[in-house]
Amino acid sequence: MKTALITGASRGLGRALARALAGDGWTLIVDARDAAVLRAAAAEIGGAVTAIAGDVADAAHRAALARAAADAGGLDLLVNNASTLGTTPLPRLADQPVEDLARTFATNALAPLALVQAVLPGLRERGGAVLNISSDAAVEGYPAWGGYGASKAALEQLSRVLAEEEPDVVVWWADPGEMRTDMLRAAGEDADAAPPPEEAAAALRRLIIERPPSGRYRAADLAARR
Repeated sequence: MKTALITGASRGLGRALARALAGDGWTLIVDARDAAVLRAAAAEIGGAVTAIAGDVADAAHRAALARAAADAGGLDLLVNNASTLGTTPLPRLADQPVEDLARTFATNALAPLALVQAVLPGLRERGGAVLNISSDAAVEGYPAWGGYGASKAALEQLSRVLAEEEPDVVVWWADPGEMRTDMLRAAGEDADAAPPPEEAAAALRRLIIERPPSGRYRAADLAARR
C-alpha cells in the first residue's frame, strides 16, 4: 500500500486530492493549522488517514510529520500544498511589508524544502515523488500578486534544482489554475466563478498515476489530455 503526506489538506485542493488518493487505497498523513477543521476533513476523506494539526513553518510540527511518515514505513509521495497569501488585501510591491513577505516565504518556499529534507531518505529508497503546488503567479506579472508570486517562483526554482539533484525521486511542480477556494476569495477574486478544486485534484491524480518525468505541469493541460 502506498503512503502520501499531504499538507494543507483540511480544505480546497489538499482535501480534494486527499479524497481522490484515499479512493485509490492510499494511506494518508494530512496536516492543517486548524485542528477541528482538520479532524472533520479527515473523517470526510475516509480510509487510512492520520491527521496531525500544526503549521508547516514550525520545525517541531515538521518533525512530527516526518515521524509519522517513518512510522508508516516511509513515503511514496509528498505533496507540499499548504501555503499562505501573505498580506491581505494583496498589496502592490511598493506597499508590501517585508516582515509579512518573510513569513510568506517561510511557509510557501522554506517549509516545503525543509519537509523534503526531512523525508528525502525514505523517498529515495522507495523511488517516491514530490509534488509541489505552485501557481501561475509564479511565472506571470499580476499586479498585487508580487509577494505571493515571488514565494511560488522560489518554490519552483527549488523544485527544478531538486529534480536535477535527486535522480531517484520524481519532482513535479504544478499549477492547479484558479479554483473555487477560500484563498482565492481572500485574494479579492471572484472565487464563485472558478471551477471547484476537485477538477484540479482529478488532473493531479492523473499526474501521480501516470508518473511522467520531473517538470512543471498545468492542471488544465493534464485535463485536456484525456
